[in-house]
Amino acid sequence: MRFTVERSLRLLAGFFVLLSLALGYWVSPWWFLFTAFVGLNLLQSAFTDWCPMMTLLRKLGMPESGKPASTHKPAAA
Repeated sequence: MRFTVERSLRLLAGFFVLLSLALGYWVSPWWFLFTAFVGLNLLQSAFTDWCPMMTLLRKLGMPESGKPASTHKPAAA
């Protein structure tokens, strides 16, 4: 299984939602605001096709889905 920007984004969003729900239940209800923040980011990214986490993942070199992973091959002399 190859982790792409899109798959990693879904993984991180799900993790953050579950983590913030657990923290909201066991630590402080204020953590539910983080759950709402993640949900609002997912909602706005559906309409704008832009997400701050996707920008960060791309800058870290995560491959996009549908694009082959970059493999550096030296130029033939």
